[in-house]
Amino acid sequence: MPPPKSVFTSHERNALKDRWGSQATRLTRDSFLPFGSCQLCLLPSVDPVCCPHGDLFCRECAMTNLLAQRKEMKRMEKLAERQKLEDVDQKEREDEAARVRSVQEFEAVQMGLSVKVGGASRIVGREDGEIIVEQDAPKSGEDSSESRGTKRKFRIDEEELKRIASEEQSKAKRTLSAERTAAKGHLPSFWVPGETPDQHHKHLDKAKHTPTCPSSNPSHPHSLSLKTLTSVNFHEEKSTTEPGKSSRTCPSCQKALSNGTKAMLAIPCGHVLCKPCVDRFLTPEHRHQRHAHDEPAELDAVHCYVCDADLSRTASDATQNGDEGAKKKKDKGLKPGLVEIRSEGTGFAGGGQAMVKREGVAFQV
Repeated sequence: MPPPKSVFTSHERNALKDRWGSQATRLTRDSFLPFGSCQLCLLPSVDPVCCPHGDLFCRECAMTNLLAQRKEMKRMEKLAERQKLEDVDQKEREDEAARVRSVQEFEAVQMGLSVKVGGASRIVGREDGEIIVEQDAPKSGEDSSESRGTKRKFRIDEEELKRIASEEQSKAKRTLSAERTAAKGHLPSFWVPGETPDQHHKHLDKAKHTPTCPSSNPSHPHSLSLKTLTSVNFHEEKSTTEPGKSSRTCPSCQKALSNGTKAMLAIPCGHVLCKPCVDRFLTPEHRHQRHAHDEPAELDAVHCYVCDADLSRTASDATQNGDEGAKKKKDKGLKPGLVEIRSEGTGFAGGGQAMVKREGVAFQV
């Protein structure tokens, strides 16, 4: 006879769908942050800075997050050191218990409480790094009466003796572990000393050595440091729709920057332009028109539209060319170039990630 089926009401079925299993939903336009918002405080960024991968933060929020991560890293290092000391102490206790067990078994053999194969043996001398052991001769059929009481000597290497002692100690460890495992099934009382767990702490995750960006993908995080943050210089104009407020616009086309227009950041100067203007003016073949008598421009050089800063050379390249002033202006950790500022979607399927998913445990009846 099949088991009876579980019957749920409509409210219970809806509760199962909402609270159990993996949940996925599509975000609407109201769920996205406006352009230029801080990824930590979710407010319009104040004194904005940007990481090399295009994540925008307030300077205060970025500094606070870096200090918090440094503090957490130090705490994890202390926990790892403490766990290492506890592991060493636990191993020493197990080795001492195994040694005591081996000594007890040896004393029991000497008192005749148990029998070992091979008879009694004792060390009678040492010679050339070898140990001379005297052992009773084994009994063999008809010659058993003649060989009874006789001794035979054999040589054994000290390394072999150490190996045998190590095997005996390992055997004692396995015996103690098997005894503890067998006793746990019969003693369910957790306050009994024999029922305490072997490890009083769980294994810690691998500690990170450098702070990571809080907006990066958890599966592929990227590092974050104070030297790699770039100060963002937005071109702001007075808003026509909201008096008293300013809007961030592109300095070239004067259009307002939003989630729909991809904004590009120039490193290290920090000026922001929209993507169409970058494709139009910041490519080497579409740079500013120079005088005919000027020297020809470098084919691979890219310069900022606002300040004409070189975005294609590093500080080391500038030093090789004899430009010492450029080395002082450019930070050590910054790599010149153009980076797209990451922003939320627009509500359309092709305008950003509009799906969010949460993994959970499925309910099984």
